Amino acid sequence: MKVQSYLSFEGRCDEALGFYKKALGAEVLQLLRYSEAPAPAPSDNADASCGGAMPAGDKVMHSVVRIGETELMASDGRCSGQAEFKGVMLALTANSDADAHKWFDALADGGQVMQPLIPTFFTSSFGMLTDRFGVGWLLVVKQPG
Repeated sequence: MKVQSYLSFEGRCDEALGFYKKALGAEVLQLLRYSEAPAPAPSDNADASCGGAMPAGDKVMHSVVRIGETELMASDGRCSGQAEFKGVMLALTANSDADAHKWFDALADGGQVMQPLIPTFFTSSFGMLTDRFGVGWLLVVKQPG
C-alpha cells in the first residue's frame, strides 16, 4: 500500500509547480490539462476563465511531481481561487543544516514563518512555515543513527 498527498491549488497549480521547481528542485513527471481530455466537459459546467463549476482550458487537471524521493500529485481542483490546506503539513527531511536553510528560505519567500529554523534536542535544525500557496511545511535535519 502507498499513501500519497494530492494538493489542490484551486487555479494556481502551474504557478505552484514552477515555484517548487525553483525552491526544491522538483521535477514534473506528468501534467495533464483539461484541454487534453478526450471529451469536453458539458458546456453548462465548464468555464474557461476558471470561475464555473468545473475548470476547463489550460488549467491543470492532474499532475505528478517528484521532490527528492517523494511523489506528490496536484491539480487546479475546482479552481475556486481559495486553496485551503488546513490541518496538514508536508515534512521535508534534509541531510544537512545547509540544505535545510536553503529550502526553508526558498519556501518562506512570500509565505509565513511559524517557527524559524532552530536547533532542538532532537535535531540540529527544525522549522515550520506556510508557503505562498498556503501549504504547510515542517523542515527537519536527519540525525545520524
